[in-house]
Amino acid sequence: MFERLLPSIIVNTIYDINLDQLKTQGIKGIITDLDNTLVGAKDPLATPELIAWLQNVEQRGFQVVIVSNNNEARVAKFANPLNIPFIHAARKPTSRAFRQALKMMDLAPEQAVVIGDQMLTDMLGGRRMGLHTVLVTPISPKDEGIMTRVNRQIEKLALSRLRKKGLWPKEEHK
Repeated sequence: MFERLLPSIIVNTIYDINLDQLKTQGIKGIITDLDNTLVGAKDPLATPELIAWLQNVEQRGFQVVIVSNNNEARVAKFANPLNIPFIHAARKPTSRAFRQALKMMDLAPEQAVVIGDQMLTDMLGGRRMGLHTVLVTPISPKDEGIMTRVNRQIEKLALSRLRKKGLWPKEEHK
């Protein structure tokens, strides 16, 4: 059961993702979480470093869609200045928002990757859809809401079981 939470790749931050490797795997689209994946949960706007990374992603030909469980005001305030399409109130890990993001990019599941900081929402949702998944370390866990904190406790249990079974992948570092 916990195997559905396994990411394809584990990295510390989005900046550690090997974009060339994604390209060689046929990835053309990135579905990314917002809070604690791209910026801290309470950071309203992109950092200069993130803006540069997103420009690099675009120059390499990747499409990007933000899929967030957060409300429209939060996600729009972040995404609109960057001209990044988004889906708010996504209800991850349900499939609807992932299907919608794939349709927005006109891609098949095997052509996209989900990047996120939560196993129970991002990894499970992506895996259920047949997407590649990249788990990042949360940027600012102290700013997380109550439901995310509950999810983190469940993730600790799942992580313990996956490690005991020898299934947890090794982290990739640049």
